[in-house]
Amino acid sequence: MQRKYLAKIFVTLRPSVLDPAGVAVQSGLKQLGYDNVEQVRIGKYIEITIISPDEPKARQNLDRICDQMLANPVIENYRFELIEVESQTGVI
Repeated sequence: MQRKYLAKIFVTLRPSVLDPAGVAVQSGLKQLGYDNVEQVRIGKYIEITIISPDEPKARQNLDRICDQMLANPVIENYRFELIEVESQTGVI
């Protein structure tokens, strides 16, 4: 039996990498009077629906997808949440 999972993926720059977009947003916020904002970091949010026989296999596939395509492991970190949304009967 195949299962359908929703992956919520978060990709962010490593803390040691300068984030020019975050600096620009922080500067804009200060100009608007938000002096209490100490730091802004910009990232990516991605949703993927994946079909897999089980959760460990889905996690393994998602880890490879993130490492090979969605994140640059040299400068970015990623994490994901995996939620089973429904089971599929039959072969897909």
